[in-house]
Amino acid sequence: MTRMNRRGFLASSAGLVIGMTLPIAARAQSGAALAFQGDGTEGAFAPNSFVRVAPDDTVTVMIKHIEFGQGPYTGLSTLVAEEMDADWSQMRAEAAPADPVYKNLAFGMQGTGGSTAMANSYMQMRKAGAAARAMLVAAAAEEWGVPASEISVSKGVISHRDKSSGFGALAEKAAQQTPPEDPAVKSADQFVLIGQDLPKLDTEAKSNGTAIFSMDVYRDGMLTVVVAHPPKFGATVASFDATAALEVPGVEAVHQVSQGVAVYASSTYAAVKGRHALKVEWDESGAETRSSEAIYQAFSEAAAEGGQDAEVIGEGTAGIDGAAQVIEAEFRFPYLAHAPMEPLDGVLEYAEDRAEVWMGSQFPALDLPAVATTLGFDPANVRVNVMLAGGSFGRRAQDTAHFANELAEVAKAAGPGTYKLVWTREDDLHGGYYRPLTVHRMRAGLAGDGTLTGWEDVVANQSIMSGGPMAQMMQDGMDPTSYEGSTKMPYDIAHARTGWAQMESPVPVLWWRSVGHTHTGYATEVFLDMVLEAQGKDPVQGRLDLLKSDKSRDRGVLRKVAEMAGWDGTKVKGEKAYGVALHESFETYVAQIAEVSEVDGMPKVHRVWCAVDCGVAVNPNVIRAQMEGGIGFGLGTVLFDEITLGEGGAVQQSNFDTYRMLRINEMPEVMVEIIPSDADPTGVGEPGVPPIGPAVANAWRALTGEPVTTLPFAKKYGA
Repeated sequence: MTRMNRRGFLASSAGLVIGMTLPIAARAQSGAALAFQGDGTEGAFAPNSFVRVAPDDTVTVMIKHIEFGQGPYTGLSTLVAEEMDADWSQMRAEAAPADPVYKNLAFGMQGTGGSTAMANSYMQMRKAGAAARAMLVAAAAEEWGVPASEISVSKGVISHRDKSSGFGALAEKAAQQTPPEDPAVKSADQFVLIGQDLPKLDTEAKSNGTAIFSMDVYRDGMLTVVVAHPPKFGATVASFDATAALEVPGVEAVHQVSQGVAVYASSTYAAVKGRHALKVEWDESGAETRSSEAIYQAFSEAAAEGGQDAEVIGEGTAGIDGAAQVIEAEFRFPYLAHAPMEPLDGVLEYAEDRAEVWMGSQFPALDLPAVATTLGFDPANVRVNVMLAGGSFGRRAQDTAHFANELAEVAKAAGPGTYKLVWTREDDLHGGYYRPLTVHRMRAGLAGDGTLTGWEDVVANQSIMSGGPMAQMMQDGMDPTSYEGSTKMPYDIAHARTGWAQMESPVPVLWWRSVGHTHTGYATEVFLDMVLEAQGKDPVQGRLDLLKSDKSRDRGVLRKVAEMAGWDGTKVKGEKAYGVALHESFETYVAQIAEVSEVDGMPKVHRVWCAVDCGVAVNPNVIRAQMEGGIGFGLGTVLFDEITLGEGGAVQQSNFDTYRMLRINEMPEVMVEIIPSDADPTGVGEPGVPPIGPAVANAWRALTGEPVTTLPFAKKYGA
């Protein structure tokens, strides 16, 4: 028996299952569910279901978005529990397998990203819970012979005068009811659970070690596989000699795959040791051989040429040409790795006619067909089990499904069996799919009286979407994720232009937590601070004065954060300085103020105040946690992190000794305030990241007089 089965993985119970999509077209489901196939439980239902009620009163919500710490297990279950009038103690969450019914309504396919989990599911999951409640009430009315209108539900108990029942006792009868086509949902003043600090559903299992991640999956007869990837991006295998590798105890096979050379062994240790013994000759004729500095230079030259128009307001750069004063700056942002605590890994059971996969899949809709195509199977014969993942930050959101392809290739090369593909930390940092290296060329014009007359931001970087399945989302050949945040700014600037220069390199790039906003937020807010200083304006009031009249939510978070920090316009108080930044991403509005001093030549961030407007606060505890985590993540990045290519193009970082994480003593005290709102909820997994860098940089410039235009800080100020 496998470890997963010993822990009851995929266990289910008989009862009521509700399945629906938007628009609502629910049907009562019955029969053996693929999602729970093979556990021997009677009464399971079809997998296109979001709500399952078991005889023991537990309510399990099938979560269509991967859980890697950002909170969909808790947030989406809260929506169902609210509309069912369930008690929080009876709620459970399970990852939905790869299946089209679980599509992200924002993407049109199953996947997690863009901080869309809550936004696309808000009404869908509420309707699912409301339908379940209506069917349970109908069952109770039939059982007791009373009008449904006289029945009440509270904290998981269905009542009518002297009669009461839990959900479980009525589940089987409820399954026979006709689901409502469009069940009514509560008004905001009726909420009991939404807006409350509910404990996260996955905390206990992650704390006591019972949570199952892909790395925890062990199957009988499984071989562990590591792949020797090229040392330079774009290189390929010319030849290899596996003689020494096959002599390592535990190594059972070596096969070439399109990604490199795979070593199969009885343990991870043996596989890694076998890989070290491999002799591989690489063909570097198509490889990236430039250094980071050479790439920066090429990107800088392209930015200086102006790129293509991404957005033109008014007369574009006319407000700069001939201005009394022109302010200029070039910002440089390095390649960044995602570096999740659990690197890429997955397990594939490969039989003659079918395959089953266990992995932390962020895009199951792409990973499943990739496995099927590589193995030559009909997609109906492939199952992808979406596992808990130890972080991602975008690393598992692969439009090319490169890891799923690699997993399938190592299985196909060796033949039927069970294989666990593991990327080590070094594989992760050397493996590419980074945040794109980016250059911003900024200009602003000021009239003689200090009025801002023009603004230009030219962005040069690689496109993430170009050349892959997501290319269809490009707009007239432009990739909006490359410059998002530089366009549609909230500030009222009469004449402005954003340009984009698409650059090319064999270095593969990928979405990174907050995508384009991670660099545009920094460039625009640091440069704006420089402009406001040249105008002699207060950083907070200057931003407020510039905000367009319809930007009340931007204005709300900026005023709130100023109130939280006691902002009085004094940027330096003794040995500490204060910087502010405002940025909207993924329709969530965030403003932050950072308190910074200088310690050993580097910024020491003591406190951060953060105001966030994300619409309805479904679970404030999760929102605060995501703001705090985003601040820590973004702070460590701007202070320390970069992936660099040395002369010849090889990556110079290999582990956390050379790709430094923020340490616990460096994490500032964080105060978060959530703006009350009745707008539909938006995401919080990413929007906390963009403002922290510019807030720190603006405080640092106030303290030292030095603008930081090349990241990370440690590049200039570190030991």
